[in-house]
Amino acid sequence: MMPVLIILSFLIGSIPTGLLIAKTKGIDLRKVGSGNIGATNVLRAVGKEAALFTLIGDIAKGALPVAIGKLFGLGIFDAGILGISAILGHNFSLFLKFKGGKGVATSIGVLLAFSPHVALLTITLWLLTARWTRYSSLSALVAFGLLPLSIYMLDYSNEKMVIAIAITVLIFVRHTANIKRLIQGTESKIGEKIGDRLKGKAKNYD
Repeated sequence: MMPVLIILSFLIGSIPTGLLIAKTKGIDLRKVGSGNIGATNVLRAVGKEAALFTLIGDIAKGALPVAIGKLFGLGIFDAGILGISAILGHNFSLFLKFKGGKGVATSIGVLLAFSPHVALLTITLWLLTARWTRYSSLSALVAFGLLPLSIYMLDYSNEKMVIAIAITVLIFVRHTANIKRLIQGTESKIGEKIGDRLKGKAKNYD
């Protein structure tokens, strides 16, 4: 049963929510903005409403497999493995030739079903950092970088800590390019339109 559920979780995670929503507006997310299929690039390239639907869809992709695991009576570790599989599906989508997004919203979805109190703290850390810096990537790095500590403080078990560390590692691996841009000062901010970024680059050459 477990192998079947892992494959199903990967397939659920592989559904490219943002790409499908953007396509209804005639936009290929892979060719605009950061090229990422997540809600931040949808916001930048399409708009707030499309970004909201993308966010909800990507969160659901993470929560559903964990909920299914619990429904089948799996232990918390095995349910967490299904969540990890969904995140991997989002990051390396079967429908996008194993390319995909950063996994932030899908990871939040996993946490909401896996450890709700920790999920709320992670969301709060993301929102506070985003409000202060306006960098989506930095907000994710801070919120998920502190995830193992959040688990330790609010909902500790060895099994949950292993899953938390795995999620943190996946987030940092997928944000390698963002970390480089943050260091270089070239990372795009939340709500910054593609045209704004181009204008900003032009000003640097004035």
